[in-house]
Amino acid sequence: MKRFIIVLVVFLCHNAWSQILVINELDADSPSTDTAEFIELKSQTPNFSTDGYILVFFNGSSSGADSSYMVIDLNGNQTDNNGLLVIGSSGVYPAPQLLIPENVIQNGADAVGIYQASINDFPEGTLATQTNLIDAMVYGTNDPDDTGLLALLGETVQYNDDGTNANPKSIQRFVDGMGAESFSSATPTPRRENDGSGIAINPIQITVTETQYDEGTSFDIIFTSEMNVASDLNFNISLNNFGFNTSDFSGNTNLTISNGTNSTSTTITLTDDSDDEGDEVIRIQFTDLVEPIVPGNNNVEVRVVDNDFSVASWGTPINPTTGIVQSTQPDGYYDSLDGLSDMALRQALQDIIANPTVVRAQTYADVVDILLEADQNPENSNQVWLVYTEEGRAKLDLQTGSDGTGKWNREHTFPRSRGGFDDIEEDEIADGIDVFWTTEADSLRHGNSDAHALRAVDAIENSTRGNQHYGEYIGPSGTLGSFRGDVARSVLYMEIRYNGLQVVNGFPTTTGQLGDLATLLDWHRNDPPDDFEMNRNNVVYTWQFNRNPFIDQPDLVEYIWGNNVGEVWDQQLSIEENALKAISLYPNPTTDRLYIKGTDIMSIEVYSVEGKLLKQFNSIENYIDLELASGLYLLKLENEKGFVTRKIVVE
Repeated sequence: MKRFIIVLVVFLCHNAWSQILVINELDADSPSTDTAEFIELKSQTPNFSTDGYILVFFNGSSSGADSSYMVIDLNGNQTDNNGLLVIGSSGVYPAPQLLIPENVIQNGADAVGIYQASINDFPEGTLATQTNLIDAMVYGTNDPDDTGLLALLGETVQYNDDGTNANPKSIQRFVDGMGAESFSSATPTPRRENDGSGIAINPIQITVTETQYDEGTSFDIIFTSEMNVASDLNFNISLNNFGFNTSDFSGNTNLTISNGTNSTSTTITLTDDSDDEGDEVIRIQFTDLVEPIVPGNNNVEVRVVDNDFSVASWGTPINPTTGIVQSTQPDGYYDSLDGLSDMALRQALQDIIANPTVVRAQTYADVVDILLEADQNPENSNQVWLVYTEEGRAKLDLQTGSDGTGKWNREHTFPRSRGGFDDIEEDEIADGIDVFWTTEADSLRHGNSDAHALRAVDAIENSTRGNQHYGEYIGPSGTLGSFRGDVARSVLYMEIRYNGLQVVNGFPTTTGQLGDLATLLDWHRNDPPDDFEMNRNNVVYTWQFNRNPFIDQPDLVEYIWGNNVGEVWDQQLSIEENALKAISLYPNPTTDRLYIKGTDIMSIEVYSVEGKLLKQFNSIENYIDLELASGLYLLKLENEKGFVTRKIVVE
């Protein structure tokens, strides 16, 4: 009998370790923002190399069709002295050995599998399979069972993490004394055995007071271990990250936590040089910790704000200039339009900006690099200028995770959902200016990455706008509306550039249509192109080899949608005359203060509609205070090139 029991125990233990590598713990939803999600693998032996293994994640939703959505290559990694390997985002404590972005593991019903295979075996959209499968888990967050995934992966149970924001949990693997394997939901234990056994680790936490410092300042980095150390612990750290290196700071990076204590610190002084390097990021990381001492957190980032940024000679959209930035259009770029009207004019314009032998389409990821230059804040070269909120934002604050607070991202002025264009897997690869797609007027999908209609935007405001039509959406309250002409010209460009898009009156629900045309024409007229917009037109041209014609030739708008429809087009006036015409006044109507956008104005005379001179302003900045009763008035704006007369309404 005893012999039989021994054989049974051995048999059960062998079953528990029939795989050399298993999924030991999974947290796909901690907290709801998924900033601390992870998956933990366990090897049968400690310090096991995971070369030749991959992790494949499967989407169990109806749109995902039980197919792969993400693959992680495990080459170059190994489990620790407890046989554990944690793959997770930076919010996981202790720090994962393999770092992945936040919010990339889906909540469920989904699945993950370990395969002894190549990542090339699982292109996005590959149906779940048992071929070369080592271990798998089908899981959810109180979701109905995905019977399809269970069958495809040869599993019978879908596990639920049953956690909340206040009480996060993970799905954990347990093996009892008889070697029987089971799973349950419990408080997450990354890099620690789920049952509390194994070699105890002692994580060290990195702490800094602020996450941003100016050049020339000093700050402390504090290192605190969970438990007092049993002997002097010597370790080294690195602050290097891309261009930031030892020439950019001074301070001790070789540190000791003394026997019987649990803390030490170092003071870092940032070098204040005269180079315009742009804002940089320090990455504080351990370089030589030895288990059981492990990083509690790692790759802690601190921004260094460069005080040597450059300032452009032209103004921002809320302090605009004109005539400083000249169009870089080739000679004769628009000559084929002369003498045309109506549909012939439209077609000739499309033939220029959608010419498949000339025009290039870049990826959606490339657009980030385009915007870093095209939307650069004229007042600070380390920032982008944000459409809608009318402010600068550090280029480094590009949103990469789920939290958009204080971040910027890419705004489609013609929303994707309304245009009917979307991205593909290749769109997420930034392959640079010299790698591109051939594109034409029927290439509607390329509208997803057309930088003429994409702008840097505050991430939260981008969500607020959603896919609202212009007119429904007019921008944040308290702003000057300096973006309105810009977005009008961008979406009007899209109608001409791509077959299948149209800007119409009202607020349509038909895919391919965007409103409101009347609003956008008014925005175009009251907010003409300025130097900022001309500069971004020039930058985008270097990537896409096409231009937004309504920035170069703003009167074209009237000949296609406005007051001159049906009339024959001839190219615009001289640069000097056009600059005078480009002056805009806003808001109009106004209650008192009137802002002037455009070329330098020497004097402004205010007349009643009967022609009586009421006021004269000879010292003009960027606004005047009218202090007039409600009514209609005529303004004569004059500079050294001539004068122009405009109507203004005072409410």
